[in-house]
Amino acid sequence: MTREAAGRPRRACPDCGYVHFTDPKVGVGVLIIETGRVLLVQRAVEPERGKWSLPAGYLDQGEDPRATAAREALEETGLMVVIEGLLDVFYNPPGRGGASIFILYRARCLAGEPTAGDDADDARFFPLDALPDLAFASTRAAIELARASTDYPDFAE
Repeated sequence: MTREAAGRPRRACPDCGYVHFTDPKVGVGVLIIETGRVLLVQRAVEPERGKWSLPAGYLDQGEDPRATAAREALEETGLMVVIEGLLDVFYNPPGRGGASIFILYRARCLAGEPTAGDDADDARFFPLDALPDLAFASTRAAIELARASTDYPDFAE
């Protein structure tokens, strides 16, 4: 049955009263910039298949978001990275698929060369004046954050 709980209609058990709270999907990604170029992956799956985005994926139950970010970078690009700090947290309205909350970390490459893996068709660095077709508003917002950040002084157009 559905009943009001915590100010919203929610699914609840009619026998015991247990209320089911739907958890949002949480995505975690990395922004990696080297010599003024940003690392992007070409999406091999929907949503936005064929377009380019930051290396990212879903947070697993019980996983530290920093570990997720490093794991996704390795799975999608073949790069071992170190997480250097939180850049931002984005909210994606429901209805478009994907994560409703997106946590973005700044990262630095430790080892490897960009190689497509997991759910990516390609992985490479792009200069700002030659960006491909970007998949998500959060990717565009991340690039704008980097342009405005003192952490990336060589990342200005």
